[in-house]
Amino acid sequence: MQVGLGYRRELAGWIASRPPGVGCLEITAEHFFHGGTDRLPELAKDFNLFVHGLGLSLGTPGPIDAKTLEAFARVVRAANPEWISEHIAFTRTAAVDLGHLNPVPPTREVLGLVAEHAREISAHCGKPIILENITSHVRLTGDLSETDFLNELCARADCGLLLDVTNLFINSRNHAFDPLAWLREIEPRRIVQLHIVGYSRAGDRYTDSHAQPIQEEVLELARAVVAHAPVQAIILERDEDFPAPAELEKEIAKLGQIRASH
Repeated sequence: MQVGLGYRRELAGWIASRPPGVGCLEITAEHFFHGGTDRLPELAKDFNLFVHGLGLSLGTPGPIDAKTLEAFARVVRAANPEWISEHIAFTRTAAVDLGHLNPVPPTREVLGLVAEHAREISAHCGKPIILENITSHVRLTGDLSETDFLNELCARADCGLLLDVTNLFINSRNHAFDPLAWLREIEPRRIVQLHIVGYSRAGDRYTDSHAQPIQEEVLELARAVVAHAPVQAIILERDEDFPAPAELEKEIAKLGQIRASH
């Protein structure tokens, strides 16, 4: 099991120092659409890389946007990652870029669409793909439960699951369900990678601003996931309020302890 973090330019200097416990990096493809891919082969000399997408919009009917797919593929070619990933979501309609991740209903029609798009991206890039669960302020319903939808989607797309532990925790609080019961319904062999970061909270609403240290209850849920599934990598995400390197190293060490315990 590898432990690492999402590469951010704000952390580039610290990452270049080869911080202890960081064995892999997740590259957000869109951050390199307009330059900087020449740095990726250098990073690959020191770290195992994964490439993560934000805007391929798997849940949008019709073909994947060709320009976005090719830009994504250019980053993949430069990074030569172990695998690639995208969200189970849509970010645009046929006419409008919505600018954020939106949930898809767990229906068989949508399942077929997302699976087809995932296969297309994997084939175009020549890399295995894994798909990520998102947070949602609205819990959509459909032909399937969320967990059945995820299991069947992975089977149809012949892919794995990028389980965002923080997203699972947030949804369980906002929508009042047991995250451990949810986890037990997921086929363990499908869970390949984890995302983790601290949640934010305003009153009774939980959000994933990627700006907080990891809380103990989220770490506890991550331990349960690692006990349940053959997780291959855990990635710490941080996008705002970057702490001092010493604090990041403490967070990485906590994830290393989870790895060591299993």
